[in-house]
Amino acid sequence: MRGLSGQVNLFPVCFESGHGISLIDSDGNRYLDFSSGIYVTSLGHCHPKISEAIAHWANRLMNMHDFTTPVKEKLMEKMAAILPKGLTSIQLFSDGATAVEAGIRAARAITGKHEFISCFRDFHGKTMAAVSCGQMIRGDVHSYGPTRAPGFYMVPRPDPYRPIWTKADGSLDTDAYIRFYEQFIQEATVGNLAAFVLEPAQGWAGSIFPPDDFFPKLRQLCDRLGVLLFDDEVLAGMGRTGEWLTMNHWNVVPDIVTFGKSFGNGFPVTALVVKDEYAEAMDKISGSSSYGGNPMACAAALASLEVIEEEGLLENVRNVSAKMMVRMREMMDRHPIIGDVKGKGFLLGIELVKDKKTKEPFAKAGELVYQKAFRKGLAWIPAGHILRMSPPLITDEAYAMMGLEIIEEAISEVEKEYGY
Repeated sequence: MRGLSGQVNLFPVCFESGHGISLIDSDGNRYLDFSSGIYVTSLGHCHPKISEAIAHWANRLMNMHDFTTPVKEKLMEKMAAILPKGLTSIQLFSDGATAVEAGIRAARAITGKHEFISCFRDFHGKTMAAVSCGQMIRGDVHSYGPTRAPGFYMVPRPDPYRPIWTKADGSLDTDAYIRFYEQFIQEATVGNLAAFVLEPAQGWAGSIFPPDDFFPKLRQLCDRLGVLLFDDEVLAGMGRTGEWLTMNHWNVVPDIVTFGKSFGNGFPVTALVVKDEYAEAMDKISGSSSYGGNPMACAAALASLEVIEEEGLLENVRNVSAKMMVRMREMMDRHPIIGDVKGKGFLLGIELVKDKKTKEPFAKAGELVYQKAFRKGLAWIPAGHILRMSPPLITDEAYAMMGLEIIEEAISEVEKEYGY
């Protein structure tokens, strides 16, 4: 069958049904979901409250373009309540790339400038401007997608395990990155920079988080230079890291933010939000969408936000992930090919290396561990030499440890095959 993604080619399977954290294939095999359907079904598969909300509007009113509906009104009120103060100017779309593209247009409308800086190994979507802000990584192969559009620049971002600039003690030097950005902006963009576009944590690159002082210092730099901070939370937002916004971990409020993936727990709905002081930009960017904000989408998003609150899932993510990190560090001590473990909440990664001293990536081991764990009943996401884990927010400690046990068994088998 042509047209299958690389993930499907690594482990061909036909899924037939799912409930909660479980998936069942067409042969009746059951899998523990450690991917949330690629960061999407964060509240588990077929959550009854969400399914019922979608069904209600599917039988009542499917689409009314951008007109107001009762369920859309309630969703806007709920979003205003959970987002940082001043972030209430919202436009709904149906996919992440479209929301990012709209955010780029909004940044241009707000500033009157047309250039953007983003970071190597970030991912922002697969349409032209979005892909110009990102870089897709698959193992050791760098795929830049279509030719980068003019006016889009890329810079390195801090990775604590693989820093470019370090202090005398060898630790990552955040200030050196900020100084580089400032010099780059002043020399390369010549006053035309509209926004700095970043993921709060790099999802596709392998659950890589910057040091805690990075975003507060970047916020200060953007304010000093008159540059907007564009926070793309399509992958990392809406509870995945134990906060509504991942940027909340650092008490940083972006000028522009996008949501998606888990926003509707599998139903296509995304959002672009800009600070209220820039609300008029929404009238300048042709922000309408054929499917975005239809009643079914609004119902799915509203029900998802309510479930997170009603079931205390932010607290669950924080508690269970803390125990997962303890277990992952123990695994790192036991296994010679685990160079690093990383993450916040349920956005986690295990980095595989050929040697802990050289830190040489071990992409083939990552592929084999992925396949072996899948055969043992773990449905998850490949990412080259960094194993990515994104279990649903409803995952409890017992199932979390079950997933890590499967992964550790697979790692042990691969180590044995390679003679470690």
